[in-house]
Amino acid sequence: MPKNLVLRAAAITAATALVLVGAAGSASAHVTVSSPDAKPGGYAKLVFRVPSESDTASTTKLVVTLPKDHPFAHVGAQVKDGWKVVKTTEKLPQAVKVGDVTLTEAITTITWTAAAGGVPPNDFDEFALSVGKLPEGVDSLNFPAVQTYSDGEVVKWEQIAKDASDKPEHPAPSLKLTTAITPVAAATTDDKGGSSDTLARVLGAAGLLLGLVGLGLGLRAGRTRKVTP
Repeated sequence: MPKNLVLRAAAITAATALVLVGAAGSASAHVTVSSPDAKPGGYAKLVFRVPSESDTASTTKLVVTLPKDHPFAHVGAQVKDGWKVVKTTEKLPQAVKVGDVTLTEAITTITWTAAAGGVPPNDFDEFALSVGKLPEGVDSLNFPAVQTYSDGEVVKWEQIAKDASDKPEHPAPSLKLTTAITPVAAATTDDKGGSSDTLARVLGAAGLLLGLVGLGLGLRAGRTRKVTP
């Protein structure tokens, strides 16, 4: 293949990979939940990552709904400077046994409200809970969230994916319990989103490497033509 065609192909590959990286990044910019230690039947730290997807407005309020069909006997909320946290308790439709405890009421929502400032535009913050015990025999837990901006916009992250191929526009944060937990995007498409992001980065690196190789070959060919009688 002529050297100029190699160079062009490498440049196109690099550009395509960078587009994929950008697309993967934008697709993951929503409220997510992850845990470093979640295991069925145990206690866990839940971390909600909240990006401000606005160029002008800050996130000033976050409301997270806990699963009522699998309530937690213990819920501790992270205390954050500049934020007021409120835990709301509700009576359950029926008594639920969690470990050795039988619950007739449980904490069902956690609300963080910014005292000032909030999460600035195009930045993110994390809000943590300590919960337990996690249910056994359950693949995942959904945590619908409502995000409020300083300009009055309200975004509801509460759509539940119907299956692995379903990618709702505003998915509810979902935590998988069947395997070791890593930071995930919302709903059942989270792992795919993470895999896509990793693949896009690998393709980007490969494309850039091919671009550099192609550029080196092109420059070498140019020098060779110049010194050839």
